[in-house]
Amino acid sequence: MKIFNAKQIYAADEFTIEKQQITSDALMERSAERIFSWVHSRLNGAAVKIHVFCGIGNNGGDGIALARHLVENGYSIAVYVVNYSEKRSKDFLINLDRLKERKLWPEFLDSDCEFPEIGHDDIIIDAIFGIGLNRNPDNWVAKLINHINDSAAFILSIDVPSGLFLDRLPEHPENVIRANHVLSFQAPKLVFFLPQTGGFLNQWELLDIGLDQEYLYKTETEFEFIGKPEVLPLYIPRLKFSHKGSYGHAVIVGGSYGKIGAVNLAAKACLKAGSGLVTAFVPGCGYFPLQASAPELMVITDEEDDIISKISMSIQPSVVGIGVGMGTHKDTVAAFSSFLDKNQKLLMVIDADGLNILSSNSELLSKIPKQTVLTPHPKELERLIGEWKDDFDKLKKAKAFSKKHDCILVIKGAHTVTIYDNKGYVNSTGNPGMATAGSGDVLTGIITGLISQNYPPLYAAIFGVYLHGLSGDISSAENGYEAVTATTLLDNIGKAYMELFKRPSPENEQQQ
Repeated sequence: MKIFNAKQIYAADEFTIEKQQITSDALMERSAERIFSWVHSRLNGAAVKIHVFCGIGNNGGDGIALARHLVENGYSIAVYVVNYSEKRSKDFLINLDRLKERKLWPEFLDSDCEFPEIGHDDIIIDAIFGIGLNRNPDNWVAKLINHINDSAAFILSIDVPSGLFLDRLPEHPENVIRANHVLSFQAPKLVFFLPQTGGFLNQWELLDIGLDQEYLYKTETEFEFIGKPEVLPLYIPRLKFSHKGSYGHAVIVGGSYGKIGAVNLAAKACLKAGSGLVTAFVPGCGYFPLQASAPELMVITDEEDDIISKISMSIQPSVVGIGVGMGTHKDTVAAFSSFLDKNQKLLMVIDADGLNILSSNSELLSKIPKQTVLTPHPKELERLIGEWKDDFDKLKKAKAFSKKHDCILVIKGAHTVTIYDNKGYVNSTGNPGMATAGSGDVLTGIITGLISQNYPPLYAAIFGVYLHGLSGDISSAENGYEAVTATTLLDNIGKAYMELFKRPSPENEQQQ
């Protein structure tokens, strides 16, 4: 699903209005009807007080139109117009007149007014600012937003929480609505998924307001949101007469004394993701643990017992995943450098200490093969691309780094973002339970296993991140967030594959 910026959303509105031969007011009415249907299906006429706070632009027009539908259906509402400017949008004024025709007169709020009293059991509709906000709210509006946030009432924001910009951080985070739920039109907004802005909302849903499909399909975006519809076309089915050699031979290189478990997890994940053969290359101390815990693996050992000092193997792997638990001993750095020198065209996934070695020895970056997949957590990413001032700057620097080194960056987080060719792919799966030791090792193994099966590296990264998160969602559903471990992620990779092809039950289809 494409993630459109503000300029593209406005263009989609204009394109739809022209192609469908409707007025902008009719499109606003369509939006209001969708919001009302959502609210009404959940409240079903409940006797609860609803406070509708409207700005004087088109977001406020949506709120005013919604208020009309609410009052026509018997809801107890109060409507407030936040008078922050002398300018009014045309469609806001049209809907204001329609509201007055229903004998409902809004209360106009300005800089010297008293704010309305709001009960903690009430509901607030936030339609103050929309996606077009381009400056900080006036002080008195900021105080109103604080008043709304302090009310402890349920807050439903229209399109985006008021006070939140789409392309930069708010200068004063306390002056942004903290929404319990957001109803966003047609497509999600990038700010829903970034660590510094996603916290302004708990949940979001999309409302289809009938924006023209031709525009939505043809318009290129910088980011896409990856869900099941985007992942399913990437899946490569297995053929009846295939054999283990059909699905590649992956090698996981890593481990050091006390950290053989990282290789164990990555190698098992590689197998469970579907690699035909998996070999682990580890220090001598890892031989017996791996042979005992994973009989499906083949194991090659380094000359040294505690560290990797020379990466040498007689096999020709399809792909190598390297770095998990590997350490940064000087001999290991030398071995890694030499390995890169000899394998300029080998498909590769680099994680953990492999990334730390690259960031400490930047000259090695020129040696990594094209379309190598790098999977850094936030601190590893910072060491690679440098410090950033905010999440938007982070994405900009990540894109520049990816382009410079022709690599695929998997930026791990609550919504992992995969970066390549100036585009970002935002993952939809995963949960807080996955913040646990070894989770990243499992991801490395999954991506390596997919590449082994001839998935292109970018597709393997996108699909692998999705599968990893989905196995985490299954794990948390069965065990709770706190009991999710890397081992439970491994155990649920197969279930994650099966989940991809589950059809909704007839009852769920009827509800949808």
